[in-house]
Amino acid sequence: MRQIILDTETTGLEPSQGHRIIEIGAVEMVNRRFTRNDFHQYLNPDRDSDPGALAVHGLTTDFLSDKPRFEDVVDDFIDFVSDAELIIHNADFDTRFIDAELARLGRGKLIDHCLRITDSLKVAREMHPGKRNSLDALCDRYEISNAHRTLHGALLDSQLLGEVWLAMTRGQNSLVIDIDDAGADAGAAGLRVGSLDLSSLRVLPANAEELAAHEAYLAELDKAVGGECTWRSLPSAQV
Repeated sequence: MRQIILDTETTGLEPSQGHRIIEIGAVEMVNRRFTRNDFHQYLNPDRDSDPGALAVHGLTTDFLSDKPRFEDVVDDFIDFVSDAELIIHNADFDTRFIDAELARLGRGKLIDHCLRITDSLKVAREMHPGKRNSLDALCDRYEISNAHRTLHGALLDSQLLGEVWLAMTRGQNSLVIDIDDAGADAGAAGLRVGSLDLSSLRVLPANAEELAAHEAYLAELDKAVGGECTWRSLPSAQV
């Protein structure tokens, strides 16, 4: 499974007003592992950025003046995204800009060159309705450090989104549960528990010091609840 986490920076908000892409950052994952095979390119847009956009990304006209244009890198870009699922936060924004760049060159649309496009913002909104789901908010929610992110950057944002995507879609994996290939529904009938040989597992009982520390912790819990804590009523607590 090949996935590309993608982000762009632009000179403004609307490609229909002549705004252009000035940076593309894309991070490759294969089978949910980062490969470090990334695509990153600054682009000369042949125009200035709007003041609001410049405040977000900090990429000046002077800095971009000697960078290649989109047509100079389009083949490398298409090769990179080919046959992969693209994961983009607020995908409509980036897709409109990339489609506009491709249209200028007669190269179709982005969806023509990849397997599919998944909007991570829509996924986040379904998972966390009524909450903020910006990239910064998701980093906070999933405890992913973005302290080094002072300005927006396409590659940095792609790397952060990749970490967020893995956290959002991790689910609960099990070594002893198999999915029924017969196509049963998502209920219990669609799962079966595989056999697990426990005879070779080594049992390490707690030593006296560990038992004493455990008892001291339970005593603190008893004190906090003003009685006997729930743990002491569990069958395993009597073993």
